[in-house]
Amino acid sequence: MTTDQSLQPSRPTYSAPVAFGAGAAIGVLGGMIGLGGAEFRLPLLIGLFGFAALSAVILNKAMSLIVVLVALPSRLVAVSAAEVSARWPVAVNLLAGSLLGAWAGASWAVRMRSATLYKVLAALMVLMAAALVITHTPALDTLTLPLWARIPAGVATGFGIGVVAAIMGVAGGELLIPTIVLLFGEDIKTAGSLSLLVSLPTMLVAFARYSRDGSFAVLGAHRRFTVVMASGSVAGAVLGGLLLGVFPDLVLIPALAVILLVSAVKLARHD
Repeated sequence: MTTDQSLQPSRPTYSAPVAFGAGAAIGVLGGMIGLGGAEFRLPLLIGLFGFAALSAVILNKAMSLIVVLVALPSRLVAVSAAEVSARWPVAVNLLAGSLLGAWAGASWAVRMRSATLYKVLAALMVLMAAALVITHTPALDTLTLPLWARIPAGVATGFGIGVVAAIMGVAGGELLIPTIVLLFGEDIKTAGSLSLLVSLPTMLVAFARYSRDGSFAVLGAHRRFTVVMASGSVAGAVLGGLLLGVFPDLVLIPALAVILLVSAVKLARHD
């Protein structure tokens, strides 16, 4: 059984054009910085479309999964499958923690009271803003850790990322990419592809845990909304990818970080 935070309005207000347009806007924002944009989608699901916190998280997770599945083939064109598979120890190291973290995070989310979950989501939005800024720092120096320390650090970091991704309903690339760059010394392009390979099974584990809870029924009740908004997100991500580099990071990244911080304040104050 879930706590009161799983309750949602019986019929959140939305139309297909608005859902598609909102998804497209999120996709453009994410595409311009090479991410899925799920951290921007979550506040809209709550504030604009009227979903309760847990329902919004589950819907966000479903849409994130669709975006990752669509993005994975294109990433493998940019970075060959052979090049990515050669880095399999990095993915396995992070997955050893992220799979457990995803299960734990989803378990905690379904047990939280509504007021608590809103505050947790607000805090995680601040974390995402910080990760966004760090990821786009011009020079990220690799941490020089010996192998015996790097492996447990990867497992621990993966666990934390799995928890955050499950609770927010995001793929986790915002946290995975800087982790892969800093901890394992991969370049940013390879890190982006590796993050998708870690994100996919991590999201599936979170889904498996959420599916055991009654709140998972929100997907069946709002299947059309999910597909329409996810389609908008995919279309927007393609457009955002074409706009990549049009706006300088010096302007774009602080603006997006401010959006996340404003969203965090609104979530913290959500009644």
